[in-house]
Amino acid sequence: MVCLADNPDEPGFSVACYVKELEPFMQRGRELRKQGIKDDSLFNEREKEVKAGTLQMPKEPAALYVYSAKDEEFNPATGEVKNGYLRYVIYIPYATAVSTGLPEKPSTKGMPWIMNPGTHSAHIMINP
Repeated sequence: MVCLADNPDEPGFSVACYVKELEPFMQRGRELRKQGIKDDSLFNEREKEVKAGTLQMPKEPAALYVYSAKDEEFNPATGEVKNGYLRYVIYIPYATAVSTGLPEKPSTKGMPWIMNPGTHSAHIMINP
């Protein structure tokens, strides 16, 4: 596992852990964001690199866990987090609703669904 601590320069609180096979993808995202690339441009750049074979995605499903909270819910002096939110993500590149049997949008709170289906960044979202 690779775990990233909260960045005190960013608003709110956010820590993440993911399997090491996701590190090239995650690291590339951090590099592109430092260059000011974000949103659709970031997605498109990584997709181009995955298709070109210069950015590797995991061959097997790969989990990411993100624990976050709003600014007012985090005390940096004590490290206390109130009302934190844990999001689960399982990357399965190029998976689709058909290949997984999952909907493309959550049908109810906590229901798993597939985001970015059919792309390098296809992943199952579980938002409790």
